[in-house]
Amino acid sequence: MRRPWLGLFGAVALVELVGVALDSTPTQWLAKPLLAPLLLAYLWTARRRLDGVAVGLVSATAGDVALLLSGQAAFLAGMGCFLVTQVAFLTAFLRRRRPPVPAVAGYLLAWAGANALLWGALGPLRLPVLGYSLALSLMAAAATGVSRRAAAGGALFLVSDLLIGVGAAGSDFPGRDLVVMTTYAAALLLITTGWAAATEARPARPPSPAEATQPVP
Repeated sequence: MRRPWLGLFGAVALVELVGVALDSTPTQWLAKPLLAPLLLAYLWTARRRLDGVAVGLVSATAGDVALLLSGQAAFLAGMGCFLVTQVAFLTAFLRRRRPPVPAVAGYLLAWAGANALLWGALGPLRLPVLGYSLALSLMAAAATGVSRRAAAGGALFLVSDLLIGVGAAGSDFPGRDLVVMTTYAAALLLITTGWAAATEARPARPPSPAEATQPVP
């Protein structure tokens, strides 16, 4: 039951990447808002209950729609939605396991360095980016305590949003939007499937023959 959702996600992600490469707004409107919901459907088939990662995927859907619009207000709205996503993911990850201290320290150093480099060019976006990027960095650090797959997803999420920040700071390079979307889609996929695999309930171990013959007290 789960594989069809991942297959659909892969197909929709491919359509979205084609839309980004061709700068086709209708194609992006068709595909991008479906990415997180398809992973949410996959997660539901795996866990059959709502959790922080599911809440994060719902917020990511709203953020994706907001970022399809133009203007600074839409950008800030999208950032606010993804802030909810990062906090929801972070809360879920921390409830499962505390991340290694070196991972937290490394991500905090990366957060400080990236903000120092972009600070002068961000203008009025400085404080919103500072707060959002802190939540994102903590989420990526916390993902290291879940699984390697989730950790890779957290790192790719950070790369994707760092490239968005580079664009907001006025810098650009050919193919940046395509790299942003590729790393974002991969991040959502790795975080969702990594979380599902790490938290999936395992069936109870069947009793051994010796245990089965023990009298019930």
